[in-house]
Amino acid sequence: MAATGGREQTLLQETAAALGSSEAALRLILSIFIGYPLALFERWYLFGKEARLTYLFHIITGLLLSYFNFGYQLCHFLLCVVLQFLILRLMGKTITAVLTSFSFQMIYLLAGYYCTATDEYDIKWTMPHCVLTLKMIGLAFDYYDGGKAQDKLTKEQQQHALCRVPSFLQVAGFSYFYGGLLVGPQFSLRCYEKVAEGLMTDVKGQRPNSLLPAAKRLGLGLVFLMVYAIISPYLPDSFLLTDDFLAQPFWYRCVYITIWGKIALYKYLTCWLVTEGVCILTGLGYNGIDASGTPQWDACANVKVWLFETTPLFTGTIASFNINTNAWVARNVFKRLRFLGNKIVSQAAALLFLAVWHGLHSGYLICFSLEFLIVIVEKQAIDLVHASPLLTWLTSVPALKLPFYLVQQSIHWLCMGYPLVPFCLFTWDKWVRVYTSVYFIGHVLFLSLLLVLPYLRSVLVPRKEKLKKEE
Repeated sequence: MAATGGREQTLLQETAAALGSSEAALRLILSIFIGYPLALFERWYLFGKEARLTYLFHIITGLLLSYFNFGYQLCHFLLCVVLQFLILRLMGKTITAVLTSFSFQMIYLLAGYYCTATDEYDIKWTMPHCVLTLKMIGLAFDYYDGGKAQDKLTKEQQQHALCRVPSFLQVAGFSYFYGGLLVGPQFSLRCYEKVAEGLMTDVKGQRPNSLLPAAKRLGLGLVFLMVYAIISPYLPDSFLLTDDFLAQPFWYRCVYITIWGKIALYKYLTCWLVTEGVCILTGLGYNGIDASGTPQWDACANVKVWLFETTPLFTGTIASFNINTNAWVARNVFKRLRFLGNKIVSQAAALLFLAVWHGLHSGYLICFSLEFLIVIVEKQAIDLVHASPLLTWLTSVPALKLPFYLVQQSIHWLCMGYPLVPFCLFTWDKWVRVYTSVYFIGHVLFLSLLLVLPYLRSVLVPRKEKLKKEE
């Protein structure tokens, strides 16, 4: 916590108490919203100016925000930025630089988790540091790709590859940019450089016409913030561990976990939507022109709200949630494990990386292992429906579509809330208590389906369809 004046600290504490929040959470949300006046200042006074002025502005404001939230613990952030720059300078575009960066940044992050770990969710310096860790590792990968021939790179890698070593101002500005400092999103140094050079705009040489798109994302963020602020006090994590929860009927416990899990995700949506608006204001959210000639501002989108709220599929929720982090892992972990020759193994390794990156608590490992299981089972179930004439017909009957959708949505959100129990409760004694109270329903359901679906396929899929599938 920042060491601030007594009156200011008291005022923040009083305000946080009045809002039913912690002081750290209030500092965080204030820091996220401060991005809007900072972005407006940057648009009006720094657009079209020398890029180094933008870098310096981002470094200074980032350092001030870091100090406001974490005090002198900002030294952890600064140390890793300086050492990452030295690694790039001294080791060049080599696999040694990549491995050194990956090892150092991850070990430093995990050491931070170990030294600051508690049994509760705390806002501390490791929160923005996990965002920085991905930035620094991604920077090493992009610089390494810059040393390869263009025909050896994928189209995606070509977009992010760095052909020359970045300056310290660029690396520091990239790391401390207020729009991605505390909660993301992830973006490459190449994209960041274009913002500083005034190239991320829909009208060449002019400020981006992004005020309205930014305001829309801010408005959505405020909606989710209000919903979360109103409902979450009635659905506290702590209730899951009480005797009152255990005394409720089985159906009540399942419904509580379902609704609790959905509302719990709204705090992430709030932060991501608000910061996305900041990124859009600066131009970082510019994503080119679509087929109709309309500018797209979704380059920094971390959530697809409509898909998130309406999809009945677990994979649909994954595709709509924490988009930039998932894209980072896909680009820098999953796809770089192509040499293993096994998609399932690569996917498991990517999810293991995500679990470790989130923290050392057992709950993260359980959460992402459940995600792995549910995704596999859901894919098999979808393939079965498409391959079976009977199931295909049933799901196409107009009168059955709404009942099927409602049932599927209910199961889907129960399956979202269920893995979130260990994710939010962290330690094994807590999440085991809750899982025991619902008889490990998620594990039983999906492990049973994993065993039963192959048998159902043999019964419901005609032999000729199986032969087509094999071919």
